[in-house]
Amino acid sequence: MTALFDLIAARIRRRGPLSVAEYMELALGHPKYGYYRTRDPLGRAGDFITAPEISQIFGELLGLWCADTWQRMGEPDPVLLVELGPGRGTLMKDALRAAAIRPAFRQALHVHLVETSPVLRAAQRKALGDAPCWHDSLKTVPRGPMLVLANEFFDALPVHQFVRTERGWRERVVTLDAAGERLAFGLAERPTKAQRHLPARLADAPVGTEWEVSPIALDLAAALAHRVVEDGGAALVIDYGHVLGGPGETLQAVRGHQRHEPLVEPGTADLTTHVDFAALAEAAEAAGAACHGPVTQRAFLLALGLDLRLATLMKTASPAQAPLVESGARRLIEPGGMGTLFKVLALADPKLSDLAGFLP
Repeated sequence: MTALFDLIAARIRRRGPLSVAEYMELALGHPKYGYYRTRDPLGRAGDFITAPEISQIFGELLGLWCADTWQRMGEPDPVLLVELGPGRGTLMKDALRAAAIRPAFRQALHVHLVETSPVLRAAQRKALGDAPCWHDSLKTVPRGPMLVLANEFFDALPVHQFVRTERGWRERVVTLDAAGERLAFGLAERPTKAQRHLPARLADAPVGTEWEVSPIALDLAAALAHRVVEDGGAALVIDYGHVLGGPGETLQAVRGHQRHEPLVEPGTADLTTHVDFAALAEAAEAAGAACHGPVTQRAFLLALGLDLRLATLMKTASPAQAPLVESGARRLIEPGGMGTLFKVLALADPKLSDLAGFLP
């Protein structure tokens, strides 16, 4: 057992079961014992690896996308470059290096990082120096024209899960087993406040239907939309998930690059769910933004010139480096893997009619 398990168990005994969203929030973000507050989860020594750590091409192409979008915005100076959940700072470092090919763009940039983990903030400072400004949330990022990058950020936002029963919809909860020694899933005895987030079309769903909703993710999509509509700019969301939302539950835990039981030893494993891109787009459009995509990561990166950048890198790679450079780039776009599981969605100022990577 972990110290966080003891805290969660005590809370359940005092106040009753937690929603899955509340459990995720504690397991990932508890100020003292939360997963993201206590460790660097990335790389071989961590629990998972993300695209920026696989190949420098990923961050470079996103940096070029930002430069191109800035030009389409009319080249505002200054412009905010904001990253949500910047990991070790690898993506931003690669993006800024690529941005340097447009000196005016690079000089106009003010970098802002939204990060709550002290451990990862330290890694970001090591990679990027003290030039960025750090924030706990988007709310404190200053106003102004902005370009936002969110790679594998939305998948870790808490979700509520629901099951259609013979008595109607009931929320899935986290409680204690009969012995009081382990966490277990159950169903709320009565309807909960969170059920107001269920789409109206599900009122007559068949018994046994499962559904996930992330109000936090939808609120963030709407907030990003408001910002880019009012101040100008675009937000790029890259994550794994569904183009169209559908039934089912997708909560999963990863530890040491292996699947892990989500309720075992909370705070020691990453928790994620598949992103509902259709729901994000709907929330952003309701707030006035134009949505581009989603498209697969493969289609997006190839449209931005991944093959050309790979060819350039291969010319200067040593015989030992070349296989690693090529395999890393190919991993980003492999069919059936990251190339198709991951999707890319842009939430943009409606004045930006076309965006690179989304053109027909």
